Amino acid sequence: MNEELDFVKEMFDKIAPKYDFLNRLLSMRQDVMWRREMVRAANLGRGAQVLDVACGTCDVGLEISKTLHHKTTVTGLDFSLGMLRLGQAKLSRKQNTTIDLVNGDALHLPVKHNLFDGVFIAFGIRNIMNREGALREFQRTLKPGGRAVVLELTTPESGIFRKIYLGYFQKILPLIGSFFSKHDNAYAYLPESVLKFPDARTFCRLMAAAGLTDIRYKQMTLGIVTLFVGTKPPQ
Repeated sequence: MNEELDFVKEMFDKIAPKYDFLNRLLSMRQDVMWRREMVRAANLGRGAQVLDVACGTCDVGLEISKTLHHKTTVTGLDFSLGMLRLGQAKLSRKQNTTIDLVNGDALHLPVKHNLFDGVFIAFGIRNIMNREGALREFQRTLKPGGRAVVLELTTPESGIFRKIYLGYFQKILPLIGSFFSKHDNAYAYLPESVLKFPDARTFCRLMAAAGLTDIRYKQMTLGIVTLFVGTKPPQ
């Protein structure tokens, strides 16, 4: 387990310099729309306190700040120091002072109970082996009535598009990714991790087991991405 965690951490450290570029290229800029939809789905008011887990280079945090304006405070957390360094540089360029970055583990969030109005994780939950444990941590740190919002790459369930997508995802995408990132394993790991991710109904059951309620999901772009939302029950 620790070896796999170390591999993922090292991989993200190495691909960090090309991460934003490859996200835009490989998704044909759909990742921008997906994050925008994610922030809207949380339905948070101005002044919300938000945690962005596996924050990477802060794209989600910046979208939150843009949508909810400057009265919102965002804490971005990631286990990759390489990602955090690039995220901090991006925040400095944009003169954003509403996002604080923390190096940490999604399974042991270094924050108090009942603190956040929203906990977000985009394209990160599939890299966590103990997904229910992470979801329990999200639930713990949410205020009663707060929302956990998960955006993840998924596999289209059926039809001709599934065959086309799998051909691109398993054969073409790893070649493009390794060419630009200069990391041979990272974009071979990506399709493997997505194919292992549970289907939407199974993941919703994990969210419920972690103590979240009012769970719903939305498949986007013909099912290659799924958005999940769950709420911490009122106490």
